[in-house]
Amino acid sequence: MSYELWTAVDHYFDGKLVAADPALEEALKATVAAGIPSIQVSATQGKLLHLLARIRGASRILEVGTLGGYSTIWLARALPADGRLVTLEVSPRHAAVATANVARAGLADVVDIRVGPALDTLPKLAAEAAGPFDLVFIDADKVNNPAYFQWAVKLTKPGSVIIVDNVVREGQVANPDSQDPSVVGTRELLDLIAAEPRVSATAVQTVGNKGYDGFTLALVTGE
Repeated sequence: MSYELWTAVDHYFDGKLVAADPALEEALKATVAAGIPSIQVSATQGKLLHLLARIRGASRILEVGTLGGYSTIWLARALPADGRLVTLEVSPRHAAVATANVARAGLADVVDIRVGPALDTLPKLAAEAAGPFDLVFIDADKVNNPAYFQWAVKLTKPGSVIIVDNVVREGQVANPDSQDPSVVGTRELLDLIAAEPRVSATAVQTVGNKGYDGFTLALVTGE
């Protein structure tokens, strides 16, 4: 088993299950051209987010970590006509690229890109009564994942779904001796989830063209 094989299988599934999409392809090209790291979700992962949002019937979505807007487009396309997606991005340069990509996909009217540190913006969303959100996707700096998760619980309701990406860290999440800040943040996140009575959660390991990683999926079950 190897990264090359995982990538080949990902490409196979892309060809079978993910239709060619000019807006998404242009979003990836624009992201690379802007010098933004290509750390967005894969095509199959993007479609998984899209399907989860549709299965949930989400009309209000919150995303923490916009990057170039690739996952934003996948999620926003799952919204009904009156739906809304709020996405938080710390980098003005990344947000500018994402804004252009979202507009090119015809989604500017349903996507609200907020620029600045998410931990500054999340309290403002609460003050605005912007929620409750039906689905929250967290894919930002891993050190602050525990705080992002706590805000996600505050900004959702029973029946909402919270997804946190990149929780496996190439298996290092299971290494109690790791001092990598992203691993430490992820372990703290999982401790919080395990102790939170208002959610029921699981984690899924993934392999593919993004390497060895995974995500946590949580259902909000109580106020």
